Amino acid sequence: MNTAFDRHDHGACAHEALSRAERIAADRGLRLTPVRRRVLEILLERHRALGAYEVLERLASEGLGKQPPVAYRALEFLVENGLAHRIQRLNAFTACVGDHADGQPPAFLICRDCQTVAELDASALHETLSAQANGAGFHVERVTVEALGLCTACAAVAQ
Repeated sequence: MNTAFDRHDHGACAHEALSRAERIAADRGLRLTPVRRRVLEILLERHRALGAYEVLERLASEGLGKQPPVAYRALEFLVENGLAHRIQRLNAFTACVGDHADGQPPAFLICRDCQTVAELDASALHETLSAQANGAGFHVERVTVEALGLCTACAAVAQ
């Protein structure tokens, strides 16, 4: 499980996720262009979802593009290839830090105060939902699970 809510060596966490993304890109023959790579690095800076315009501002400040399509194309590439996720609730994006070997997307735990996002292995949840849906005569094609709540740190402050 992702340690976004726990103290951890985030530098090592980000490095591992970037290395995994590079391996996936190489294995699939994908081009991780400088802009795509930089967008992924920006997303990996924190376990937090960023909006496309936040990413664009960073790219523009670094001289990597000022037009929205630059950020949107890079984000779209990363999402389509499983290197990032779109968090619907926040209309934002987060880097993929999990290994989804089973092909199932994770569930997302979103802190409503600090906006930290953690990935949670949702394989059992997907299996249960699919089984119940099949029993109802329905075939599930895609599921996105986003749970909103408070992380331990924000809950402690709220008390």
